[in-house]
Amino acid sequence: MTNIEIAWVFWEIADLLELNNDSFYKVRAYRKAAKTIKHLRCDINELYRLGKLRNLPSIGKTIAENIAELLESGKCKIHEQLKKEVPISLRKILSIPGVGPKTIELIRKELGITTIAELKEAAKHKKLRKLPGLGSKTELNILRGIEMLEQKQLFSIPQGVALPFAKNLLNDLLSIQGVEKGSLCGSLRRAEELVQDIDLLIGTGKPELVKAALQAHPQVKDVITSGNEKNTVQTLLGLRVNVYLVQPEDYWFALNYITGPIEFFSGLQEHAKKHGYSIDKYSCYDKILKCNIAVQSEEDIYRTLKIQFIPPEIRDSSRVIETASKGKIPTLIEKSDIKGDLHIHTSWSDGVNEIEEMAQAAIEKGYKYIAITDHSKSLTIAKGLSVERLKEQHAHINKLNREYKDFQILTGVEMDILQDGRLDYPDEVLAQCDVVIASIHTGLRQEKEKIQARFEAALKNPFVDIIAHPTGRIIGRRKPYDLDFDRFFDLVKKEKKIVEMNSSPDRLDLNGENVQKAVQKYDIPIAINTDAHDIERLDDIEYGILTARRGWLSRRNVINTLELDELKKILRR
Repeated sequence: MTNIEIAWVFWEIADLLELNNDSFYKVRAYRKAAKTIKHLRCDINELYRLGKLRNLPSIGKTIAENIAELLESGKCKIHEQLKKEVPISLRKILSIPGVGPKTIELIRKELGITTIAELKEAAKHKKLRKLPGLGSKTELNILRGIEMLEQKQLFSIPQGVALPFAKNLLNDLLSIQGVEKGSLCGSLRRAEELVQDIDLLIGTGKPELVKAALQAHPQVKDVITSGNEKNTVQTLLGLRVNVYLVQPEDYWFALNYITGPIEFFSGLQEHAKKHGYSIDKYSCYDKILKCNIAVQSEEDIYRTLKIQFIPPEIRDSSRVIETASKGKIPTLIEKSDIKGDLHIHTSWSDGVNEIEEMAQAAIEKGYKYIAITDHSKSLTIAKGLSVERLKEQHAHINKLNREYKDFQILTGVEMDILQDGRLDYPDEVLAQCDVVIASIHTGLRQEKEKIQARFEAALKNPFVDIIAHPTGRIIGRRKPYDLDFDRFFDLVKKEKKIVEMNSSPDRLDLNGENVQKAVQKYDIPIAINTDAHDIERLDDIEYGILTARRGWLSRRNVINTLELDELKKILRR
């Protein structure tokens, strides 16, 4: 067995021990051992042969014996015993993305749930969101994960599902001895919101080891194709994964080629031809010097071809090559440009964490500010705040701000635009907020003119700053409502408002195409927000950044890249 395969076994042992309510220290010991083995720089078989397993950190006598069993027979007693003791129904729940032993224990204790079928019913009837530490977002993710498990094969995968899985799998493959480089490729690297499959590229001189480890991965259900150049597998979740294996010296050319799409690469070949080069998936040939060009990065390829580097998120077709050849691709926004998040929910409404917890998490991310924008009073399903409760929250935030240095919590609200066009709070209440977000949560199937009129009422209000998730879509679950974007953007521009690019992977709203239109045609400022309902969801900013890059956004287009003083000028407070 390889290092990573033993690490997988130890991770599962830890999970099963936790499900079995075993000792915390025993669980921790196996998790620490799994991490140690995964990150070893040498082959654990060699250490075993030399009798040096006990020299490793976190490897005691018992765990060393477990390793010996696995290396000699492919099994170990504790693992086999736990698989018998822990009900298979609970083990199946572990295969749902984002559901770990602690979550399983919580739902088992609070709701008596022990099967996936019971969990699905609870999620459908909105029972999970009421449990401590979960919330509506986690509930939706669990329901989606169950539905994926029930399908034999997925034909379109949301980016928010595919990306975390792909990163984890890539990280596992990168830990294999002999792997030098690795990357996401294909439509996922291009940050498309729905992908057909996951493409990974691995640079290695030992393709047979990578192939064997991939096929032994605990998430792999079926092997579709097997080889030393390409392997295709299907996971338990129905995700189809292609792993391309190349020699390290061919890696950068292969990365450029497999990122695709074909139309883009064909255009790049035409451009290369005009400048005296020939490029294919493994090399670039200089026709004048009659030799292959060596490169040390993907950027080197573009420098060789005398063209501006084209970020993968905008490689949608060959048209972008003309823009790049003129050097007119802007510097696209990076995650490090973001100074704060202006759409955050807390336990005051339907969020999970306290204001202080969200603030601390934001500080740890290096942010300079956040806005707390809990739901307004009419959204009772989300425990919307009454006027009195909102004032109480703002007083609490003002008190907290006296304790911070170089960080500020902005007071705010996500206010409903009601079905008749009225706003959920009177102007005198909105005037007390640092940030007012207006959004539609009800009457989503109204005809186009009514939706349009509701937005126009909000946009004409002097105290509204940002329009949130403007199309109301939930990817794969709810279609966007009918909206005339030119009319909408025209009024946003006229009223000097801001439009949100909602980073929640279920929304990605605005999408890349409409972000590009908002900025390039109307010069509308964008706020890239997470709509986070718990601490972990603050990390969803990554999806917003990827979508913004697909929309050609640069730092100057995004208001929450500004320092706080400049931001306040934009918000007119």
